[in-house]
Amino acid sequence: MSDEIKQVPGLPDNAYKELKPGEIYQPVMPAGKTFPEVTPWSVGMGLLMAVIFSGAAAYSGLKIGQVFEAAIPISIIAVGASAVLRKKNALGQNIIIQSIGAASGVVVAGAIFTIPGLYILQHKYPEIEVSFWQIFFSSLLGAFLGILFLIPFRKYFVKDMHGKLPFPEATATTEILMTGEKGGSQAKLLVITGLIGGLFDFAFTYLKLWGEEFTSRMIPAGAALADKMKLVFKLNVSSLIFSFGFLVGLRYSLIITLGSLLSWFVFIPLVNEIGNLMAAQGGTNIFAAMSPEAIFKDYVRPIGIGAIAMAGIIEPLNPQE
Repeated sequence: MSDEIKQVPGLPDNAYKELKPGEIYQPVMPAGKTFPEVTPWSVGMGLLMAVIFSGAAAYSGLKIGQVFEAAIPISIIAVGASAVLRKKNALGQNIIIQSIGAASGVVVAGAIFTIPGLYILQHKYPEIEVSFWQIFFSSLLGAFLGILFLIPFRKYFVKDMHGKLPFPEATATTEILMTGEKGGSQAKLLVITGLIGGLFDFAFTYLKLWGEEFTSRMIPAGAALADKMKLVFKLNVSSLIFSFGFLVGLRYSLIITLGSLLSWFVFIPLVNEIGNLMAAQGGTNIFAAMSPEAIFKDYVRPIGIGAIAMAGIIEPLNPQE
């Protein structure tokens, strides 16, 4: 086509800044130009990424209770694959790949935390019927509903709120998509690290060369602390845990780590000490016979769930955000 741009320029200087009165942002893919976007390659690759990362998100969510945002690794793979195949004007197609693939975690996150609960309820109350097709179509229609709501909000957040909100993950994804050569090298790095992580997990999961979890109970002093003071230290060495921390970033990884330390080193021993005070007053320490894990499950975990719920309520009311 005569109006097709052969080379996409870099991002303008005001890409991440608030626009001054009268200032106009010129996107790198102007509406008046034609770029290959929705193609068999982009749609097929996007669906493939959606399938792969849906499985990965479901596994991580069921295993550690957290799902990750797949936009960044999918962007790296998309740019790397386009570089390997020497595709020209691939930016639009890579955006489609990342957009389709990154939608994987959205539906999965809603499904994996509700579907197991439905089957648990069915097991306890056999009169409750759980239909696979009802779950399937509710998830499918929920995804379509989310897309419909996204359409009007997209213009508001992207155009009207230009530069006012940081969107750090979207910024990182944009930089990856805009940096084709860097994206290709990062895709190679992603494949290598994925193989290393897979071999590492294979070594302790199937070959049983070491345990997935290291705990202070491995030494006699640590076992005594766990029994008497309900104080125990655990470290999961799975590559899934470490990679998840890398994907969510230092800030949120630190928040999760501090929450874990507060739960295991403060709240659980504190609950046991409350039981000791009850015993000193002539009562019984009901926690003495419980393991730290049992105390966490029955008493400390609900505190964390309540904190998460209140954070979700308070955060939108914070005028500083």
